[in-house]
Amino acid sequence: MTPPRTATGSASAPARSGRRRGARPTGPDLLAAAVGAVPGGAARPGQQQMTEAIAASVESGEHLLVQAGTGTGKSLGYLAPALTVDGPVVVSTATLALQSQLVDHDLPRLADAVTPLLGRRPTFAVLKGRHHYLCLARLDNSTEDDPGDTLFDDPRPGGGTKWLGEAGRLGKQIQRLRDWAMETDTGDRDELDPGVDDQAWRLVSMPARECVGAGRCPFGDECFAEASRARAREADVVVTNHSLLAVDMLAGRHIVPPHKLLIVDEAHELADRVSSAAQAELTPDLVDRSARRARPLLKPETAEGLTEAGDALAVGLGETPAGRLTGGLPTPLREACTLLDSATRAALDALGEVKSDDPDPVRKQQVKAVLDDLSTTAQRLLEEADHDVAWVEKHEQGSRRALVVAPLSVAGTLATHLYEERTVVATSATLALGGRFDTVARSLGLETPAAEPPSPAATALARTTDRRRSDGSPAPAPPAPPTGPVTEGPGWRSLDVGSPFDYARQGILYVAAHLPRPSVSGLPDAAGEELLALVQALGGRTLGLFSSRRAAQQAAELLRARTDLPVLLQGEEALPLLVRRFREERESCLFGVMSLWQGVDVPGDSCQLVVIDRLPFPRPDEPLAAARAAAVDAGGGSGFASVSVPIAAVRLAQGVGRLIRATGDKGVVAVLDSRLETARGYGAFLRRSLPPFWYTTRSEVARGALERLAKS
Repeated sequence: MTPPRTATGSASAPARSGRRRGARPTGPDLLAAAVGAVPGGAARPGQQQMTEAIAASVESGEHLLVQAGTGTGKSLGYLAPALTVDGPVVVSTATLALQSQLVDHDLPRLADAVTPLLGRRPTFAVLKGRHHYLCLARLDNSTEDDPGDTLFDDPRPGGGTKWLGEAGRLGKQIQRLRDWAMETDTGDRDELDPGVDDQAWRLVSMPARECVGAGRCPFGDECFAEASRARAREADVVVTNHSLLAVDMLAGRHIVPPHKLLIVDEAHELADRVSSAAQAELTPDLVDRSARRARPLLKPETAEGLTEAGDALAVGLGETPAGRLTGGLPTPLREACTLLDSATRAALDALGEVKSDDPDPVRKQQVKAVLDDLSTTAQRLLEEADHDVAWVEKHEQGSRRALVVAPLSVAGTLATHLYEERTVVATSATLALGGRFDTVARSLGLETPAAEPPSPAATALARTTDRRRSDGSPAPAPPAPPTGPVTEGPGWRSLDVGSPFDYARQGILYVAAHLPRPSVSGLPDAAGEELLALVQALGGRTLGLFSSRRAAQQAAELLRARTDLPVLLQGEEALPLLVRRFREERESCLFGVMSLWQGVDVPGDSCQLVVIDRLPFPRPDEPLAAARAAAVDAGGGSGFASVSVPIAAVRLAQGVGRLIRATGDKGVVAVLDSRLETARGYGAFLRRSLPPFWYTTRSEVARGALERLAKS
């Protein structure tokens, strides 16, 4: 499906109140003002390119993919042209860190800088899911829904409520939330300092599905969530997150305020977030809690049907091994889903509609919402549609068991709902995989033309690796062959603005091609010895990104046994504390798994060696990736090339990007997986997805560079 173009900049768009009519500054004008307001600020060519390209898309309605490398300053690059658009502009991010950066730093500074040009101060607002806000109706409810989690006893003789947990931690947190409710203007959980744990917050917040709506709620006029939406409707820039954006698309676009320009930052994460939003699960605990919440509103025999369905689900999950269900639902799980569907329908029929004169409409809506979700999920699983993937999930630690269902692909959903009646700008540091935009474009629901195949000469050039100068020093990896990389398609175009960093002078990409191909889990002995030699050459300052907790643990044990360097291991302390110690303790090493591959920002000489133990392909037991690869194979394609390699490319680029974070940074990325050099089919593709470091497979070159850094 070809996404429609929109007329974001059309003259027919109604002007919003507060905007000056007539001539107004352009996006480049606003960017220049913002850069000029920063002491020592200087224009960045990539940032200027990005601003101009977005301004052009605003005029044409053509969607835009922008790859902006680290250091580009992409936030200002898209915020400046956003302020030229009539109506609110929505910016969506994948991480809370970027959301906070935009709201707390970038937007206030930009607003200050451009106020003289616009003749007014631009406004901005944050929009989060309803459950992020304190719910006064939940807080006022003196009897908890779940008798097993009751915090309140019977009313005292003299009035008031007695807290069973009054002397305990949870009771104290709830009381603090009551006090905070009298002071807060927003009810936003992120503004509560110190915070409360998830258990306490669940008792005072309301998921969207369980909300009766402002019109039926006795606290509707004071609702914090409704107030946040009202502020968003009046703002120039609305900052939200991919998860809420996904829910908005799936729910018919009524949560995020109407807008004509959507900017998706960290766009490489969007498809996964949409997939998560469209995912559903059944667990025995969820069914049991729902039955207990519904019991006071149902006849005993109706409530008992829910309990029996939960018991049947527990038995079915106990008899089914973890993993993807390739042959349909096993009989015990099919019977459990059938029982649950029947029981929830009976309960919903018995409850009837929520009415304004119901004794407790809030409680009734909550019960109806959870039962409806259970019924919908059970029916979806029983349908066994080709476009869905089902699997059983069992955590290695703990007793959690779940029956999960998720869409095989969300590209169609994005093609239908992401681009309608708005211009979309998608940006990230990792959009051009293998030097091309087509893989990410397809994942985002965009139509891509067929690419011209490379010539034999270009293919031969691409396979030339490990080039060196006459003095033996490493040379850059060869450029991508001229295959006519996809830069546009129907209704969209792309742009790579590069990075201000001189990667070829600042860093080396070293691939340990002499190591055996990884074959077993954990850290092979040869890879461990290579890691040890590299870390000792530098004297610490190493970020280790590992494919498994076992490998990270083995690496930490090896270095602790054979060096005196401080080794920090993910899981031994809170991650923010570990990152802070790594930043402050110059000789330390930080080892961890996937959550360290992106979001860790340690510029300077505290991180001058990034070690990756193996290429981050999805594990064979990752249900969605395995199902998508199998679907491509069944269609005559290569599931490995179409699914696993692009996933690895994004992950690898994110991990490698931890090294150079500022113009003065220097260092080495060491990949201890020889396949990055030796794999003919995908090695070059993965290398072309990375920044253009000097490239070598010679261990002495990498160690020599690290030894020189250690002396500097």
